[in-house]
Amino acid sequence: MNRPINVGVIGYGLAGRVFHTPFIEANADFSLQVISTGDPARQESASNRYPGATIVSSPEELLARASDLDLIVLATPAHTHRELGTAAFAAGAAVVVDKPFAPSSADAQALIDASVEANRPLNVFQNRRWDGDFLTVRHIVDSGRLGPIHRFESTFERWSPMRKERWQDRTTPATGAGITFDIGSHLIDQALVLFGPVEELHAEMSAVRDGAVSEDDAFLSLHHASGVHSHLSMSSVAALSGPRFRVLGAKGAYSVDGLDGQEAALRDGALPTDPSYGTTSPSEWGVLSDGEAERIPTLRGDYPAFYSGVAAAVRGEAEPPVDPHDALEVVRIIEWAHRLAAAPSSRMA
Repeated sequence: MNRPINVGVIGYGLAGRVFHTPFIEANADFSLQVISTGDPARQESASNRYPGATIVSSPEELLARASDLDLIVLATPAHTHRELGTAAFAAGAAVVVDKPFAPSSADAQALIDASVEANRPLNVFQNRRWDGDFLTVRHIVDSGRLGPIHRFESTFERWSPMRKERWQDRTTPATGAGITFDIGSHLIDQALVLFGPVEELHAEMSAVRDGAVSEDDAFLSLHHASGVHSHLSMSSVAALSGPRFRVLGAKGAYSVDGLDGQEAALRDGALPTDPSYGTTSPSEWGVLSDGEAERIPTLRGDYPAFYSGVAAAVRGEAEPPVDPHDALEVVRIIEWAHRLAAAPSSRMA
C-alpha cells in the first residue's frame, strides 16, 4: 500500500481530540477521512480543526463508510470496544483500540479472535510506553547500572476531589470504569514491559469521593516471576503525590517526580510536530544514586512512535506496536485485582 492509509475515528472526546487525531494528522502515512461524534459542540470543533474530514453523528454512519477506510480508531468507552471493533474487522479495516482495551478478558479475547479471523492488525493504545520518563527508566534498567532490581514503584496520582460527569466516573468496573482500568492499565502494562509475568498479586481499592460507583484510589503489589516486586499507586484523590517512578536495585536507585508532559502539552494545543514536543526541562530530570547523586536527562517522549508502528502494521511491514496479548494480560490482572479487593479481609483475632 503506497497511498496514505485512510482513517476513521469514532469518538471525539478527550481521547479522540487529544490522543489520536493530532498524531494521525501529523503523520504523512495517514489520511484522516471521517470523524464520528454525536455531540454538536464536538462536531463543530472537529470540523474546524480538520476541514478535510467528513463529520458524522454516529458510529453506524462511519462504519457504513468502512469499505473506504483502511483503519478505524475506537476512541470510545471500553464497553463499546468489542461490538465496534468486531464490526470494523468484519468490514475489512484494521483497528486501533484506546485503553482500557476491554472491560473483561472475554471481550479482549473476542477482539483478538476477530483480528485473527479478519487477518487485520489490532493495535491497543498503550501510549505511555512512550512517556519520556518511562523510556528513561527502561533505559536505566536495561543498562544494568542499578544492578539486579528488587523493587519498582510507580505512582500516578491526581487531585480531583469532585466526581466528574465522564463515563469513567459514572459507571462501574463492569463497563471498564474506575481508576484501575483507567490509570492502572498503563501502570500494569509498564511493569510487565520492564519485569515480565506476574505470579502473585495484592490489591487495595477504595471509592472515596461522594457518589463514587467505582474505585478512585487503588494500590497494587505485583510479584513478578523475575523476582521483582512492583508497587503501583493510582488515585484521583491525592492532593500530594509521591515520585512518579522509583527503582531500587542492588547497586543503586533512580527516582523521578512529576508526570510526562505530552498529555498536558496536547491538551494546551501543542502539536506533535512542534520542536519542543516531548522534551523535559532539566529542572525536572530524575536522580540516580549509587553512592553519589546524579541528574539523568529524561529521554524525549514519543507518542508519535505508536502511530508510526500502526502504519507499519497496517502496511504489513511489522507486528503491531503493542502486542494485543500484552493488553489482554493487563485486563486479566485488573480482573484478578477486583476479585481480590472484593474478597473478605482477614483480621487479627
